[in-house]
Amino acid sequence: MSTQTTASPRAANLGVRESNHARFADNKPAWLFLAPFAVFFGLFLVVPTIYMVISSFFNTSIAKSGLGSFAGFANYQEMLTKREFWDAMWHTLQFTLYTVPPLVVLAFVFAVLANRVQRGQWFFRLAFFVPFILPSATISLIWVFIFAPGNGLFAQIQTWLGNAVPAPILADPKTAMIGVAIATLWWTIGFNFILYLAGLQDIPRELYEAAAIDGTTPWQQIRYITIPLLSRTTSLIVVLQIIASLKIFDQVYLMTSGGPGTSTQTAIGLITNTAFTDFRSGAASAAAVLLFIVILAIAVIRQLIERKQERTV
Repeated sequence: MSTQTTASPRAANLGVRESNHARFADNKPAWLFLAPFAVFFGLFLVVPTIYMVISSFFNTSIAKSGLGSFAGFANYQEMLTKREFWDAMWHTLQFTLYTVPPLVVLAFVFAVLANRVQRGQWFFRLAFFVPFILPSATISLIWVFIFAPGNGLFAQIQTWLGNAVPAPILADPKTAMIGVAIATLWWTIGFNFILYLAGLQDIPRELYEAAAIDGTTPWQQIRYITIPLLSRTTSLIVVLQIIASLKIFDQVYLMTSGGPGTSTQTAIGLITNTAFTDFRSGAASAAAVLLFIVILAIAVIRQLIERKQERTV
């Protein structure tokens, strides 16, 4: 009896090991395919992130080798009490408020309209998505020409409307961020459009047909069928757009360089200037960590909302 009681746990452990080994053998091709990405992911994202967190506690400078002297939380205290940091965060939030609502609402509206088209739907997919695949430098150059105060398209439209002195969009601190937001809206709306269109095509047509038989209007179908069934897609698009807006840099740098003055300097712009203009990568790392905490909090909130939605369903 004692031999059986001691042998059965060993046999069970041996069976578990053999099962794990068999699973690893079955998944070995998948791990081999993931290995190159895992290496690049670790070298260019994980390792720099760890270095960023560590250097935020030191007086690190790109002009000197090594981490430099230990600073503790001095870099964080400097950023949290620095007016330029809060101005940059406000400009980032301002850009987010300008872009996220229209990018969600307009993408949904255009996707609903395109989904009702029986023929030539490929044209709308192409027309909306082509700007998204263009590089940010190309987009910025196009819109700088459009907003050019002398002979730009926007200036010509103002002249046709009777304005003898066209307003310089990118040269005015009050409207420069709006100009950048308009360029971003035209550039990135195609991605949300495709996501919504894919979600709409997954909704069974029978639901709309049954609702139409019951006498519902098209608006009622959208309100009680389309919007609820696309709630998870909407939450995904909202969080992706918020995160992308908080990381805004390319358009601002190429279109306004953070100006006029510092009216369009965003958080990433401040981090870049602190690291590569002031040569204070430790303080820049502290600002980057603070921005990372904000983005991480938004991602966690989105996960909690998604879990709540799954429980209600």
